[in-house]
Amino acid sequence: MEKASNSVGALLIHGLGGTQFDLGSLHKILNRAGVQTHALTLPGHGGDPTDLLNVSAEDWIDAVQAKYREIVDQYETVHIMGMCMGSLLAAELAKRERHAKGRLVLLAPPVYLDGWSTPWYRHFRHLLYAIPYIAQRIRVEEEEPYGIKNELVRRIVKSRFAKGDSFHYQWVPLAVVRQVDRLRNWVRQSLEHIGCATLIVHAREDELTSIKSAYYLQKQMTGTTVNVVVLENSYHMICVDNDREQVAVCVLEHFMLDPAHARRADRQRSAS
Repeated sequence: MEKASNSVGALLIHGLGGTQFDLGSLHKILNRAGVQTHALTLPGHGGDPTDLLNVSAEDWIDAVQAKYREIVDQYETVHIMGMCMGSLLAAELAKRERHAKGRLVLLAPPVYLDGWSTPWYRHFRHLLYAIPYIAQRIRVEEEEPYGIKNELVRRIVKSRFAKGDSFHYQWVPLAVVRQVDRLRNWVRQSLEHIGCATLIVHAREDELTSIKSAYYLQKQMTGTTVNVVVLENSYHMICVDNDREQVAVCVLEHFMLDPAHARRADRQRSAS
């Protein structure tokens, strides 16, 4: 297959219940930097939360592998990046494909579900999985703070939920969290087989998954260099929260691109 003229591509993977919104402006920023971005809607997403009841972790990894194989020969360099559950899929993809054609970025990887706002029943969820009738009917709701520390952005998200906007599911069935747990178990195995340079970005105050996840991955990924960046002013949704510009700068620098492309649109307009 003929390679694209810009020779650099990137596969961006959204999180559970999400869409490309999970990654904020990173698609546009990378495009400005000369990177052709690619995305996919994961199985069970883009419709109704009940669509997730018939989806397995195998479906997700099969989908990202298919997308990766579709684009990998089109570029000299291909980077992989994921947000939340998408970062778990990105890590597993890099491992299974022995990815060596570009770099890896893991944004808020939930290796552990141990953040300060996780539901009380998180410790008992494995018992509930054993009762399919219950696991399919328990709803894990998206509630304030919606993974966002910035109050203005949080109000915007709350308004979009109220309008029924399809940018993110308002809840997911507990049964699908079992599939995320299965994915988390896969990721923890053989992490030394990931050989591409990796950046992990994680908020210290992440309410879903503590900083322990980032440091666990860094320790176990012995086959490559791993840089961890800790954000001090965000919750889980780091691509749209207070530190979003820092996230973009770190990603661009990791991809060896000019970090000036991370400047916000309003700052660019005022400079013109």
